[in-house]
Amino acid sequence: MEIILIISGILLIILGLIGCFVPVLPGPPLAYIALLLLQIRPSAPFSSKFLIIIGIAVLIVTLIDYMIPALGAKKWGGTKYGILGAILGVVIGLFVMPPFGFIIFSILGATLGEMLVGTNFKKALKAGFGAFIGLILGTMLKFSITLILAFYFFTNL
Repeated sequence: MEIILIISGILLIILGLIGCFVPVLPGPPLAYIALLLLQIRPSAPFSSKFLIIIGIAVLIVTLIDYMIPALGAKKWGGTKYGILGAILGVVIGLFVMPPFGFIIFSILGATLGEMLVGTNFKKALKAGFGAFIGLILGTMLKFSITLILAFYFFTNL
C-alpha cells in the first residue's frame, strides 16, 4: 500500500510541475495532494499546522495566478477583452506551437482582444505585453511553490 502511495505522489508531483505550464492542470494543488498522500503513511512526516499553512499558500498562489494576468494587462492599459484574448491565446498556443506558442499567442490574443473593441494598435500591444508579463509572473510563482512542495515530498519519503 505504501508503494502505491509513493508512486501516486511522484506522479502527482510530475503532473504538478507540468501543470505550472499547462493551464488545464492545477499544478500546485496536484503537488499538495502528493504531500497529503505521504501523510497517510504510518509514519506521517508533517504536522497538521504545516499542512494547513502550505495548503493556504497553495490556495493563495492558485488564486493569484488567475488574477495576475488581469492585473498585468490592467496596469498596462488593458481591458477584460485583452485579458480574455491572452487566456485564449495561451490555450491555442499550447496546441499550435508548443512550447513557445503560449507566449506568442498570449501576446497576440491580448492585442487582438483589445483591437476588437477599438483600441489602437500601440495601446493594444502594450496591454498584450502586460498580460504576458502577468502570465509569466503567475507561472513563475506556481513553479516556485510546486518546487517547494516537491522538495518536501522527496525529502520526507
